[in-house]
Order: sequence, then C-alpha cells, then structure tokens
Amino acid sequence: MPVSSKDMWVAQELKNKILQFTRVIDFRIFGSRARGDAEEFSDLDIFMELESVDGELKKKVKNAAWEMTMETGVLVTTLLFSRHDMENSPLRSSPIVRVIMEEGVSV
Repeated sequence: MPVSSKDMWVAQELKNKILQFTRVIDFRIFGSRARGDAEEFSDLDIFMELESVDGELKKKVKNAAWEMTMETGVLVTTLLFSRHDMENSPLRSSPIVRVIMEEGVSV
C-alpha cells in the first residue's frame, strides 16, 4: 500500500473527529499520497461521503481538517459529497469521483 503509516494515522484521526458530529459513509485518501507519488509538501486529499452536507457541516469539517493540519504539519484538504450527491446526481459519474473510487484508499 503506497499510503504512509503517518498519512493513514492523520486520516484516521480526522475521521474520528468527524464521527463525533456526523455519520460517515465513505472516507478515502486520494491523490498523490494514495498513489505513492507525493512530494514532501504534498497535501493529504481526503474524500468523504456523508449522510448529508450543509453549510454548518462543511464549516465543522473544514475546522477539523485545519486542526489536523496544525497538529501534524500535514496539509489536509477535503472533498465532501452527500449520500444524495453520490446516488442521484451527475457528480457520481464525474471524472474526479471515478478516479477516487479507483485509486482512493479507504480509511
């Protein structure tokens, strides 16, 4: 598995923080850190499928990701989709989602 143990730990800690305030359906590391071709300062891209997503939840997730960045020195970026988006909207077949499903590493 190309994902480093530190990246997996950071992602798991973020997931634990998020589980305190919402239900997580899918949670994956994607991008260069999932492929194993990250550089020293590459960000840690996290895909999340959540039960529902609204402005308040986006803010909570962004704050949790920022806390993890500050605690670990790893820049964490997030991409959020609701269950509805993944099941019923054109987003589910978008190129980025397709790549995440193929290359992403589940946490």
